[in-house]
Amino acid sequence: MTRIFLMIASLFALAARADDAAIRKRAAALVAEMTPEEKAAQLTQYFFIPIGPLKEMAESEIRAGRVGALLFVADPKETNRLQKLAVENSRLKIPLLFGFDVIHGLRTIFPVPIGMAASWDPALVEKGQNIAAAEARAVGIHWAFAPMIDIARDPRWGRIVEGAGEDPYLGSAMAAAQVRGFQGPAIGSPDRIISGPKHFAGYGASLGGRDYDEVNLSDSELWNIYLPPFAAAVKAGAGNVMSAYMGLNGVPAAGNRWLLADILRGALKFNGFVVSDANGVVNLATHRFARDARDSAARALAAGIDMEMAFTGAAFTNLPDALAKREITPAVLDAAVVRVLEAKIRMGLFENPFVDEARATTVLGDPAHREAARVAAERSAVLLRNEGGVLPLSPASLKSLAVIGHLADAPRDMLGPWVFDFRLDEAVTILAGIRAKAGPGVRVEYARGVLLPPRKFASPFAMIPGNSPPPPPNFEPAAEFDKAVAVARAADAVVMVVGELQDMIGEAASRSSLELPGRQQELLDAVVATGKPVVLLVMNGRPLDLRAAAKVPAILDIWYPGTQGGAAVANLLFGDAVPGGKLPFSWPRHVGQVPVIYSRLASHDPAKAGERYFNEESTPFYPFGYGLSYSTFAFDKLTVDRPSIAAGGTLTVSVEVRNTGKRKADEVAQLYIHQRYGSAARPIRELKGFQRVTLEPGEARTLKFTLGPDELRYWSAAKKDWVVEASTYDVWIGGDSTAQLNATFEVTGK
Repeated sequence: MTRIFLMIASLFALAARADDAAIRKRAAALVAEMTPEEKAAQLTQYFFIPIGPLKEMAESEIRAGRVGALLFVADPKETNRLQKLAVENSRLKIPLLFGFDVIHGLRTIFPVPIGMAASWDPALVEKGQNIAAAEARAVGIHWAFAPMIDIARDPRWGRIVEGAGEDPYLGSAMAAAQVRGFQGPAIGSPDRIISGPKHFAGYGASLGGRDYDEVNLSDSELWNIYLPPFAAAVKAGAGNVMSAYMGLNGVPAAGNRWLLADILRGALKFNGFVVSDANGVVNLATHRFARDARDSAARALAAGIDMEMAFTGAAFTNLPDALAKREITPAVLDAAVVRVLEAKIRMGLFENPFVDEARATTVLGDPAHREAARVAAERSAVLLRNEGGVLPLSPASLKSLAVIGHLADAPRDMLGPWVFDFRLDEAVTILAGIRAKAGPGVRVEYARGVLLPPRKFASPFAMIPGNSPPPPPNFEPAAEFDKAVAVARAADAVVMVVGELQDMIGEAASRSSLELPGRQQELLDAVVATGKPVVLLVMNGRPLDLRAAAKVPAILDIWYPGTQGGAAVANLLFGDAVPGGKLPFSWPRHVGQVPVIYSRLASHDPAKAGERYFNEESTPFYPFGYGLSYSTFAFDKLTVDRPSIAAGGTLTVSVEVRNTGKRKADEVAQLYIHQRYGSAARPIRELKGFQRVTLEPGEARTLKFTLGPDELRYWSAAKKDWVVEASTYDVWIGGDSTAQLNATFEVTGK
């Protein structure tokens, strides 16, 4: 039977290679007919923003045949109009490729990516992006600028919200799941789109967490921490990769041949097309790296950029001139065009460039999509504190409930950043969800309390309709503050929502502080002083300073939960859903601890690891992988199936997980290892396996994990290569990164 499966797999592989060869041959034949100007056009992508000069410029370039791709169009009628314009004005009838920022949903908005990562459920993440792809494809979008898979270890960096947090193993699992969700089994699969992992590479390590700032990484950090999610995305079949904005070790990413050619195409074996980030090629001159726009174009193309994303005045319009002056070679230019045309061929655009406008309405309105978004929001929530079993709330024991906070009734903020085709009337707020769930027997009173302050600098997306809603009319700060306290005092219990507005996080939204913005902490203190039991909901995309909230009995991190966020939160509050999410980052006590990571190296004095600051603890407020439940769990019977393996071998680790509580609930079993010695010092713990399981009360299940070359290898700065070394290894399994149940095994020489 195994031999038959291998034969079938081999036949599929041969068929795929034959198909690849035919597609490449077709693209090359088309390139052979093209002029240098037509080639440059295929490598140029413009924003299509329906605002005066930007719209006119883009349409003019399409008519002139100088555009190969557009982004930011999500109206099926408009995509068809622009596609018709392009095909009719193209000598070779080459269709446009439409891209869009489909980050965590198109019309149906799922929790932000950091929240989805908190589910520790790759299947859930894959399903979410499958739905996003179906909605995107229905309106004529072919390509998502997602997933963002940058590792983020400094929560001041605003784009932490777009990724999977601090860990490369979790990040790799989430990266691969998203690529599979977007693309399906192959590029061009029905109702799927091309996935574009970004930003290659190291963007999340910007100095001080300041967006766009330079990045300086050691080889060890680059290979062991920042590259693995990209390797996983490429292995999953990603058809596109986006280069980063910043300079890596002094060389801007969009002009970094070592990064794009040697690592991405060489070491990682990527064979799709590479796009720059917005204006990334033009900005090579801004970096003081290139001489001018023509030099920028030549150097970016030579480095490995296949397509330039630009607002106006693309540098790649200079490629014909650069070719004539022999600043680029015909072979390099042709290779880039072939890769772009291959993507269009695989997506079937030459045969069917247009979209069914009538079908789009049906797909976008599918109620199953909203149901999936609600489940995702429930599975992403992380219960941080629940002293005295305050949660779940019981409607039978409540006559009145106070809901307090600006974010409790803020539909736009529920959706989070990086969404552009949303419908606010579909967003279920926390207040609406609670009122619908509590029923007529519970009086739900709402008070905003405080108004969160606007950003100091305008959001780069403020021009998008609905992204910057106006403040409520006639807001009186003192009166509203007092009203909130009075409403809390009169209620049996309080649900208070704190966090950041959606435009306080994301691109160009780094912060120097992790404190709650505005007067939220002051209001929380006043509400707590009423003596009523308080449930704190945190709406966020990064850890915030919650030290002063330690006196609150219950804290639930709900992230920016998306379209069905209010319904999901209500289910969690009243016990119809049980929190099972886990933190995808270490939660610092305050900004002075940043960065704090669980996988640090041991110092010369590890006994004092918690005393690195003489004036306070150095441990995080909550550890990586942490999350409570309405039930309890026990881990036992940790076994390793053999005491030793040779380097390159594999062993199995088993553990029993038991639900020791009274509710059906989920636990995430997490496996960590430590290599005790080798050619380089290794982190005190590294995540190398996890499984999320649902257990009935009293139910026990034995889970198995495999540890082999993929889990045991690392890039050694001493060897300048990947190694699996002879050593003693510790292994722990538990519910977070502080797990105590452990065993050991040996790896011997080959």
